[in-house]
Amino acid sequence: MSNLKITQTKSVISEKQNQRDTLRTLGLKKIGQSVVREDRPEVLGMIRTVAHLVAVEEVD
Repeated sequence: MSNLKITQTKSVISEKQNQRDTLRTLGLKKIGQSVVREDRPEVLGMIRTVAHLVAVEEVD
């Protein structure tokens, strides 16, 4: 499977609690922080929830 690099680009201030929790579950705490996760259905669902707060790119 391929990997996805997920970078938080916007603040969670004034966002819903479930979106804050989703970012924390992905491992993101600060703007500009990046994590690499496997391209799995669970991760894609989390990304869809916070798509307006993150940037996603595929890495090998």
